[in-house]
Amino acid sequence: MAPDDLDRLRHIRDAGLQAMNAVAGKRRGDLDRDALLGHAIVRLLEIVGEASNGISVPLRLAYPDIPWVKMIAMRHRLIHGYFDVNMELVWRALTDELPPIMKRMETVIAEIERDPKSNFRADGP
Repeated sequence: MAPDDLDRLRHIRDAGLQAMNAVAGKRRGDLDRDALLGHAIVRLLEIVGEASNGISVPLRLAYPDIPWVKMIAMRHRLIHGYFDVNMELVWRALTDELPPIMKRMETVIAEIERDPKSNFRADGP
């Protein structure tokens, strides 16, 4: 495993959970009414994508069920399309796609913490 992979996985988990907690009990329209909340959520999703982009290829291949490319693409869309962020897509990503990814992230982190020297050959290539 690349030395930074575990740190990046934790960054993904931490930013994702912060984003989910920030909107707990809120509705889609709250992102439009509360600009600070909207900006915070976008930033946290950018972190999820940026950290995903730094994950090593062997780890990505070992966990093909995690939508690495989709998370990275969301980051690119948010960063480069900063002037035209579609908050409907942000909300959907946050409420529909992120929760199962965060559950999976917890599992992956626990697996790696149990066997930090793993080269991922048990689950992947």
